[in-house]
Formats: sequence, C-alpha cells, structure tokens
Amino acid sequence: MSARRAVFIGMLVGMGLAVATTAHARDSLGVFEGWGAFRDPDVPRCYAIARSSAKGTDGRSQPFASVGYWPRSNVRGQIHIRLSREIPARSPLTLSIGERRFPMIGGGTDAWAPNRQGDAAIIAAMRSATSMSVSARARTGAGFADSYRLRGAASAIDAAALGCGRLR
Repeated sequence: MSARRAVFIGMLVGMGLAVATTAHARDSLGVFEGWGAFRDPDVPRCYAIARSSAKGTDGRSQPFASVGYWPRSNVRGQIHIRLSREIPARSPLTLSIGERRFPMIGGGTDAWAPNRQGDAAIIAAMRSATSMSVSARARTGAGFADSYRLRGAASAIDAAALGCGRLR
C-alpha cells in the first residue's frame, strides 16, 4: 500500500470517528477511491463518506458529504453535508451534480435533502456524475461552494447499504 493511500485511509477512518456522536467501535466496509464506507453495529448505522477539498472556517470541522443508513429508524440513503462555512437557518442551498440542481435545507454547518424523494434523486445523480458541489451564502454574506469528487461514491454507497442490510 502506498504511503499516500495509507494516509488517505487514515483520514477517512478519522472522519468516520469524528462524524460519530458516540464512542462505539466502527467497522470499515471499504475505501473506494475518494469515498469510504463504515458500519457502527452498536447504533446500528452505516454510512458512505467523503471529505471536501474545502477547509472548514471554524478550525474544528472538516466539510464532508455522507449517505447514511439507520435500519432501526427505517432511514435509508439519507444525504447529509457538513458545510465549510456557517449559514443562517433556512438559507437557500443548492447541490449541483452535473447539469442537475437540487434544493437543500439546512442551517449552521449542516445541509440535507428536503425529503426522501430528494435523497433518492441525489443518489441517482451521484451514480452517473464525476463531481458535485453545494453552494450557499455564509453568515458573512459571502458566497461559497464545497466540491466533491464522486469517483467511488456508488461503490461506497452500495457497501454502506449492504453493511446495514442485516442490522436491526
């Protein structure tokens, strides 16, 4: 394994731990290009995750995009994006994937699709595109965009879905 790949895997594992709200053990389901897939059987939940090339402005958080599965709550394929900048509550956000534009909801440093249909449409678009970006206006009034490469996203999303397929 190359040193660069080892560092990247370490960063993904670290992000997986940082995203968690509890200190339970997590299983790596695989690394797929720029995306990783993880399972937390104690919650239970699974997720595919990638970090943005942007840096967080608060000095504490690294922006990321994730697709989560919580089988006990019957949540499958939920999009969550941690933004690089804080935005006011109910600010308009747009996720761009190829030629498609998706409205998002959020506030603070978080964004989600408005509903399950939005989640499904975004995941479908992610499977056939090479990149995506989320854009909004920060609290300061400045516009910004966080970008993500999508190579490996479909495999990571599938691994997360399969990883939680048996958890209840």
